[in-house]
Amino acid sequence: MNLLWVLIGGAAGASARFLIDRAVQRAQATEFPWGTFAVNTLGCLLVGVLTGAMTAQVASERVYALVGTGLCGALTTYSTFAWETVHLARSGQTVRAAGSAVSTVLAGLGAVLIGMIVARVLWP
Repeated sequence: MNLLWVLIGGAAGASARFLIDRAVQRAQATEFPWGTFAVNTLGCLLVGVLTGAMTAQVASERVYALVGTGLCGALTTYSTFAWETVHLARSGQTVRAAGSAVSTVLAGLGAVLIGMIVARVLWP
């Protein structure tokens, strides 16, 4: 049954990634991969909140399958992040590539921590 929740979450996450990425890229006419940065950071924030909810025992395994594995798994994209970083570096934009790599990792870690703090406030 958890597979069904993963499939539903995955469909929602992939659709959200597509829509968010396109909207952000349209709004930011730069070569920096803001769309990928946005979906990865959002996914990390959601995983942080979900981790806190699981720790507080207010989220079930089904919720984890739906939101964690399904939604966040499909929303976030390590392969696109890696490809965009390599593409920037190979096109001579090494500073932008390094900035993308460092900022994405730091933002992701920070977002997970913020999400866990939010969860601790919501479910003490």
